[in-house]
Amino acid sequence: MPNIALLIEYDGTNYSGWQFQPNSISIQESIEKALLYLYKTKVSVISAGRTDAGVHSCGQVANFKVENNPIPIDKIPKAVNSLLNPDIRIINANYVSDDFNARYSAIAREYIYKLSTKYSVFERNNWHYIPFKIDIDKLFEIATVFIGSHNFTSFSKNNPDTKSYVCNVEHSFWEKVDEHHYYFTIKANRFVYGMVRTIIGTMIDYARGYKSKEIIVSALNNLSRNNISALAPASGLYLYKIYYPNEIFSTTGRK
Repeated sequence: MPNIALLIEYDGTNYSGWQFQPNSISIQESIEKALLYLYKTKVSVISAGRTDAGVHSCGQVANFKVENNPIPIDKIPKAVNSLLNPDIRIINANYVSDDFNARYSAIAREYIYKLSTKYSVFERNNWHYIPFKIDIDKLFEIATVFIGSHNFTSFSKNNPDTKSYVCNVEHSFWEKVDEHHYYFTIKANRFVYGMVRTIIGTMIDYARGYKSKEIIVSALNNLSRNNISALAPASGLYLYKIYYPNEIFSTTGRK
């Protein structure tokens, strides 16, 4: 049975997130409906990461299996895209091994967050605009605190299905794009529910002078959600790239 991997980008503004929801439209549902039309049979799509409502992606990976694939592999993106809204696009498709699983075969995931200090109507769904003054130097400084293996209970939302909150963060840093725009990049072997947006909310609190570095470092050890920062808005968050032991696409995610 062919196992096919897809590289996907989407603007999550109008969706309830990746995962199927009974009373709203999700990215997963949209893609599975397109595949149902193409293959005339129900197809289940497994993603590398279940992004929340409003979160975007330029490097989501998913896979599905079908009994028979009459469509040439290089024609699949165009065929699926013809059935999708223009805010979801299949960028690439490739055959993968039978045991490949987009979620469990991944060895790392990378997110970026787009922050702006100048409001623009054209960026309101894809950047997080901050209407107050922040210390950019402090924002850049605090990012390194999260590097390494930590229990991120204090920087996540409770999820009964999560067996461990320990994640190994490989890198965590900010970059200046221009006078008003900044990128945050974080890469880890895994992420827990709400982790990236909570970390960003915490860093913003620090840059505003609302939290000290000592409190943030202590929170990494206390494993308590009593002093948790508000989650940063979903509009600025992008699932940027999924890492596997071997590259499976010639095209990668992009900023």
